[in-house]
Formats: sequence, structure tokens, C-alpha cells
Amino acid sequence: MPDDITAGRAVGFLLDLIDPADADRVRARVGLPRPAPEDLREARRRVPWELPRLPSAVVLWMLQEDDTELNAVLWRLLTERDTALRRAILEGVPFGPGRVLPVEVDPVLRDDYERPPVPGRVARLGLVAALRDSTTMAAARQSASMVYRHEHWRTVAAADRENSLPGYVRWTLAVRPDCPPSLRAQFGTHRKFDFRVRQAGVTTSPAEYAVDHGPARDALTVLSRGHVIFPNRIAEAEDALRPLVRDHLGGHEEAWAVLAQLLGTFHGTTAELVMTAGAIA
Repeated sequence: MPDDITAGRAVGFLLDLIDPADADRVRARVGLPRPAPEDLREARRRVPWELPRLPSAVVLWMLQEDDTELNAVLWRLLTERDTALRRAILEGVPFGPGRVLPVEVDPVLRDDYERPPVPGRVARLGLVAALRDSTTMAAARQSASMVYRHEHWRTVAAADRENSLPGYVRWTLAVRPDCPPSLRAQFGTHRKFDFRVRQAGVTTSPAEYAVDHGPARDALTVLSRGHVIFPNRIAEAEDALRPLVRDHLGGHEEAWAVLAQLLGTFHGTTAELVMTAGAIA
């Protein structure tokens, strides 16, 4: 039986992928009430407390909504290391595919926050020269904070093709949510490099995240708020998990009871959790 609201939502997200009548029967078996309707604005206000740390890819999906209110929520989740994204939000930079018009900036952000100053090294040397001169991680993060528009990324890609940028710069940019996948691939592959990218939570799509990201509870906690924070992409995750959930759990009450018991301590992916619960039951 789920032991808290977060676990209940995680199981509930999967239950929504099966037949509603079966889901109601399972809810009664595992002691999980049907969730009450939520006010979207209020649900978004709670996100920074419910999801204090988000994988890099999830931040990108939120940005791609190009939603003024959601950007204000995301602002509260960003840290000092996310200066570039803060610049982008304050300047209304669009992230949705094909969108060119700026995004309206939330009045509170617009009135109460100033844009971060241009780092002295960038003002003195220019962007590309400052990136090439970044021989420490701190310097790389400072210079990379000025890379946040499409034209900036194109400039970086061209500079790297001409002469590879320093490793600290490539690492700093590669784990960014908004780093173009083509540029990330251009930076090359290396065991430590790939590890940093995976640790940051970079994935190609919500479908990949839903199936392959672990621990399962963490992934399902994020996905259970998908309709609140990235509504235009959550269907991809649901479509990826639906066949697995129906094949291995379906309306089998005991399988769902096992899944609810395993959820808190299971270290594997969501796909592995679903298949394990079905096999045990």
C-alpha cells in the first residue's frame, strides 16, 4: 500500500493507463483513493516543494511549453548554476519547436528581478574567446552563462567544429537542458563525459525517460506531475508505458499490491518495476 501522497500519485499514474473499471477495483484493493480534481495554478505552485530536483530533460520539456506561469514556477527551481536559463526566462526566449515570438514574462519576475550582469571575461574577450580561455570549471560555467539563444548555440557549434572547445566548457554545456542534441553528439563520447550527461538526467524523449530512468519512484513521481508541468509531452511517456503496464499488470490486483510494496525500495527502472511486480504476482 502506498505510504504517502507521492507514492500514491506514482502508482496512480500507472493505474490511469489501464481500463478505468479495473483501476477502480485495484484502488480498492491497495487502499488508494481516486484523486480529487486539482486546480492547475495551485498544483503548479506546489511543484517546487514536491519536485525540488528535476532531471535536465524535464526542465527542457517545461521550457518548451512557452508558458508564462510555468516559467515563473521553473524560475524557483533553478539554481545559481542555471544563470543562462534565468537569462532566457527574463528575456522571454522561446523554446517550443518552431516558435519565434517571445514569451511574455511573468510580472513578478519582470518587476522584481534584474537580468544577471554579463560576466567580465565575456565582456572583455567576447563569447567564443571567453569559452576558449575557460580552463577551470568555474570559468567555464561563467562563460557558458551567456549561451542561451539559438544563435548562441550555432556560434558555439561552429567554434567547436573549427577547433574543439576546452573539456570543461563541453561538459558544462552538454548537461544543459537546452543544449542541442546535435551539438552534444558533436562534443564526442567519453566514459566520464557520458556519465556526467546521464547523471544530469539528459534523455532524448519522455518515452525514454518513462521506460529507462531510475529509480522508478523518482521517475514516476515526476511523471505523475507531467500533466501539470509538461502537458504537451506527457502523452509520449504514457504511450511508452501503457503496453508494459497492461501486459504485466493489467487488472491483476495482487500484481498491483506487489508493485505498491516494492516502489519505495526498488532501484531499477519503471519498466523493470512493472515486469518484476507482474512476475512475482
